[in-house]
Formats: sequence, structure tokens, C-alpha cells
Amino acid sequence: MTAFVLFSSFFLFMLLSVPIAIALGLSGLVTALYSSNISITFLAQSLITSTDNFTLMAVPFFILAGEIMGKGGISTRLFEFANVFIGRFTGGFAMAAIATSMFFAAISGSGPATVAAIGGIMIPAMVAEGYDRKFATSVIVSAGSLGIIIPPSIPLVLYGVSGNQSIGDLFIGGILPGILIGLALMVWAYIYSKKKGYKGSGEKFTFKRLFKTLNKAKWSLLVPVIVLGGIYGGVFTPTEAAVVAVVYAAIVALFLNKEVKLIEFPKIIKDAALSSVAILIIIGTATSFGTILTMEQIPQAIANGFLALSDNKYMIILLISILLLIVGCFMDTAAAVIIFTPILLPIALQIGMDPIHFGVLMIVNLSIGFITPPFGVNLFVGSGISGLEMHVLSRAVVPFIVVLLICLAVVTTMPPLTLALISLFSG
Repeated sequence: MTAFVLFSSFFLFMLLSVPIAIALGLSGLVTALYSSNISITFLAQSLITSTDNFTLMAVPFFILAGEIMGKGGISTRLFEFANVFIGRFTGGFAMAAIATSMFFAAISGSGPATVAAIGGIMIPAMVAEGYDRKFATSVIVSAGSLGIIIPPSIPLVLYGVSGNQSIGDLFIGGILPGILIGLALMVWAYIYSKKKGYKGSGEKFTFKRLFKTLNKAKWSLLVPVIVLGGIYGGVFTPTEAAVVAVVYAAIVALFLNKEVKLIEFPKIIKDAALSSVAILIIIGTATSFGTILTMEQIPQAIANGFLALSDNKYMIILLISILLLIVGCFMDTAAAVIIFTPILLPIALQIGMDPIHFGVLMIVNLSIGFITPPFGVNLFVGSGISGLEMHVLSRAVVPFIVVLLICLAVVTTMPPLTLALISLFSG
């Protein structure tokens, strides 16, 4: 009965459009008032202790680094660099926009931030080049989902903390799946552009153009090298890497690119703080929610239910994926990771899945939720930039969802795609 009170109150608050962080906290409070086994004091303590974690400090610092680099005018530099290689082909502008999103994802660690930074420039530019507004917006919002797959990914940090897994291994594990998804989106952009007759720029590749654009973008391209190289080289921890990323981003923005003034930093810090606080509140309330689940032995019941349905490994993975796809449509990614990792990771381990592979698989699943209504955050950001109504954009993005589902199937059935680089670096 306690589980019923917890879930029914949570869904009731969600139906009333209560923000998810508050809905999680209130449902925990209602359950504590109902049950004599759960103390309100215990819930309050869990809000504090869940965020009192050294590794979690990486989250606000990565957000701040992304804010600084996002305001530093790097989007145009990254696009010009990508455009040198693929701009001349059919649909080159769209493919270069996807490549730019991949680069920016390796800086921001956030899906909506990637859409906002790249979309604000690229959607109007693509429309000016003759691309349909619906297609142009769909390209950007879909590519924005890479923000939580390609490292440094904030949800991967949360999974690592919740599942007690190596953040460094998770970051490395997300590289190839992120590249695969980016390339698959480019393939569809090429096919669609070929059908619609969207031509390339016609500019030939030259080393002069390459070195010119590389020189402009070099400081931005070094961010993932410094972060991942430092973590896997044993130079610093993921949290220390996040701090290094902030310092490096500030130096680049202020003194190298010179596109951010010192007087703008208070607003940048304020914006990053607001984003960080929102995530940390979700982490705290989601942890309280998850603690009640554990006390009521709900994870064990769910695990037993999954294992009772089938003893086939891939059937269980399929069921987990369906669950996560549904969850991604209605729940914030941070909350979903915190709540469902303790529930689903034991099931994955029981059927012989590698925990790093499962973590990346989980994030790829949830990333699709960024472009699926009703909670698709990337859709809201893209709609705000392009002026398209949500129902129009939701239909336009369907082919890209199909592409992402195909990539999900590949990541699921090919563990070496996630684990090969980890073995290479470890070896």
C-alpha cells in the first residue's frame, strides 16, 4: 500500500503540472505522513546527504564551463571547421550543423544547452540557405540529444555516482556510441537533402581553409582532449577535470577568443548556478524517492518481475529499454537516472551485462526522451528558436527518432562499441 501511495501521489502531482523536483519531494512527504516506518526527518536528511558528494561537484562545474564556452562565440568557429570537410556535399549545411552539435556536446554536457547554442545560429542560417524550417529545426533538436551521450555528460556522472561506477570509464564508453549516432543523423540528413534537392556549398576542400578554420577553433576543440586525457591519464579526477575545464574555458573566452568580457561573468555564473541548483534539487528529491522505494523493497520486486517474464537476456534488455523510453517521455533525465539506476542496474548485472555498457545504454535510451513529447526539452528549446508550434515540430522529428532507435539497437547488441576504447586505454 505504501508503494501505491508513493506512485499515485507522484503521478497526481505530475498531472497537476507540479515541477518534477517538487513532485518527487511532495510524494515522498505524503508517503512519510502515511507510513509509520518512514520519518520526515530521515527524508530531510537524505536531501542533504545525497548532494554532499565530492564526485557530484563535477556537475555544477561542467555546467559553468559549458556556459562560458557557449557565450564565447565558439558555435560559429566549430561550424566553419566542420563545414570545410562536409559543406560541399548534398545537405552539407545540415550535416555540418550535426557535426557542430557533436563538437559542442563535448563541451557542454547538456542537450538543451547544445540546442540553444547551436540552434540560435544554425536554424536561421539553414533557412536562409533554402532548407525547410521544420527540417532545419529537427536536425538541431535531434543532434542536441548527443549532449548527454558524448562526454563530459552530466547524466553519465549521475549514473556513475548512483551505480558506483567509474566516471572516467563511462566518459570513454560514451565516445563511440555518440559518434555512431552523429554519423547516423548525418546519413539521414544526406538522404532527405538528396530527396529535396538541398545542394552543398560547392566550395572545394583546401588545406588553406582547413588551417584557417582550425586556427580559429583550436582552443574549443582542445576541451575534450584536456578533460578526457586528464581523467584517463590519471592527472586529475572527474571533479578536478570539471574545475580545470572552467579555468580553461575562462582563459579561452577572456584572453584567447576575447569574445566574453569580465563584466559578463556575473550573469554567466548566475545562469550556471540556476541550472546547477535545479539539477541538485532534482538529485536530492529523487534520492529521497529512491530511498523509499528501497525501504519498501520495490526494486527487488521489479527485478523479480522482469526475470519472471523471461530468462532471455535480450528480451529483458528490450523490456528495460521500453521502460526507459516511456520514462524519458515524462521524466527529467537526472531524476530518471537517480531513481532507476538502483532498480535496473542489479537486473543488468544479474543477466551478465557490463555495468559501463548498461550505463551508456541507459543514457542513450533517455536521450531519445529529449525529442519526444510531452516532456521533450529539446523540442521546447527548438520551438522557441524557430517559432514552430510543438505539434508541428513533434511530427517533423519522427524520422530522426527512428534513426535514434536504430542506433539504440546497435549500441544494445554490440557491447564492444561501448567497451572497446576502455579496453584500449586500460591496455
